[in-house]
Amino acid sequence: MSRTVSIDAARYLGVARPERVRDDLAIEVTPKSFPPYLDDLAADWVASVALPAFKLVKQRRGETRGFCAIGTGTGLDALGAIEVFAPEVVGVTDVHDEIVASARDNILRNLNAPEGIRLLSGTGDLLSPLAGVAPRFDVIYENLPNVPTNASVALAGERASSSFFGPRPEDVPAPVQAALLTLHYLALVQAREYLVPGGVMLSMLGARVPLQSFLDMAALAGYRPSFLTYGWKIQAEAVEMLNGHAEWQRRGMGPFHFYRIEDLEAAFADLEPEAAAPRALEIEAELASRALDADAALALHQRGTRIGHTYAVLHSELP
Repeated sequence: MSRTVSIDAARYLGVARPERVRDDLAIEVTPKSFPPYLDDLAADWVASVALPAFKLVKQRRGETRGFCAIGTGTGLDALGAIEVFAPEVVGVTDVHDEIVASARDNILRNLNAPEGIRLLSGTGDLLSPLAGVAPRFDVIYENLPNVPTNASVALAGERASSSFFGPRPEDVPAPVQAALLTLHYLALVQAREYLVPGGVMLSMLGARVPLQSFLDMAALAGYRPSFLTYGWKIQAEAVEMLNGHAEWQRRGMGPFHFYRIEDLEAAFADLEPEAAAPRALEIEAELASRALDADAALALHQRGTRIGHTYAVLHSELP
């Protein structure tokens, strides 16, 4: 059953006082979407990764009239973007009708002035639900799953936010498939038809594969890529995610890289994600000797070791 959670907007958004969203957010969470991690915002992708990225883009780009979130889930990513960017047009998509309907309600009822936003929403694959109805966007955001659902029985269940239905029929470069970046690549390809000239795609990427794979993926899709932020997170949904990556690794993909939390803490000591981004490849090289593949990380997790991974926000700009 769906449930409603109450969120202190200032704390969640990292602002002194929200201007465009209500002070107290009432967010419906459906059985098919991940709830926000309110007890530990560092584990929450929107609060700890997406929102800081939005604020950096705002500083660098200025006006953002159109924003779109692919795979929006509860709609919190769109609410955060509205608070940061003050866009005139917002688009949201997801693959389940109930998620999209809930996200739309979550967005509209938590705005101080919902009449000031043109909200476009649709159910379906990536950006395709908005074909023919959406203007071009300045910023498109995605935090899409990596692991196909047929990877493991451990991925079965109500929620689909950590996995997707594979295989895909499109032509995807072999290195992209091997790195389990298929959906991210396809989102980039589709976004070329939905971005204004010079528009940007923000991809939230768990860096369980070499960082160069992300840069190569975006270049293959026709973008100029760079890292906006680089940091680390505790592996959420660890059993599900480690099992999924371990199974695909046994099939010849990867290897996928995880780390003990203490090694990540040491590597990123005193480094904020924005400052770490220009040094991302260097930091990755320094961590290489301490990397764990998926099987080793799963075995350690089962013995009680805290496992994490690095992440990158990939900033892909249209020429």
